[in-house]
Amino acid sequence: MKKNTVKLLLAEDEPALGQIVKESLESRNFEVFLCENGQIAYETYQKVTPEILVLDVMMPKKDGFTLAQEIRQENPSIPIIFLTAKSQVKDVVEGFQHGGNDYLKKPFSMEELIVRIHALLDRIHIKQDHAQIPIGAYTFNHTKQQLSHNEEFIQLTHRESELLFYLSEKRNNVLDRTFILNKLWGDDDFFNARSMDVFITKLRKKLKNDTSIQIVNIRGFGYKLIC
Repeated sequence: MKKNTVKLLLAEDEPALGQIVKESLESRNFEVFLCENGQIAYETYQKVTPEILVLDVMMPKKDGFTLAQEIRQENPSIPIIFLTAKSQVKDVVEGFQHGGNDYLKKPFSMEELIVRIHALLDRIHIKQDHAQIPIGAYTFNHTKQQLSHNEEFIQLTHRESELLFYLSEKRNNVLDRTFILNKLWGDDDFFNARSMDVFITKLRKKLKNDTSIQIVNIRGFGYKLIC
């Protein structure tokens, strides 16, 4: 393999689809480890230490959500993309709650998958020097995806962490709704906007111990973190 090859773990229980995706990614300089179920994928993860995971949700022995949740306990920063036929808002939200960074609905194009993979890999390396960010009485550790307050630690999902990071960068100013939807969700459609609203609500609850902090909805424009 070339020195700059990216190790990618692909868990997909449909053999034909798995092989197509594997070969397409290998032609783009990825070293792909294809696994036919969640249990094999977890064992493979332990052995090969991949840089990114692409996981089918509905798999035998261990589903993709469970697999991601287990891996997140060991590695809070590895990028995870879910592949699934499920498309309802609650399914997407559940995927992010279980540690997913992105969610691609079947059927999908290989070009879209590759673009999303590269976007996640690039994002992982951005602004590593901004690990500790003060937000009112809280300290936000972007790298560890964690809030701390009075020696209490609150773990964030990757999507919550990324959203809070961009809000904190624009604190006391409006974070453009279209920008953040395209940046984190890949599209600013109504479906994704509803998903983002759920995450905003979750962040408000996790910041509730400092009443001086507000995340305000600026209707028609976006959100503002006030602190």
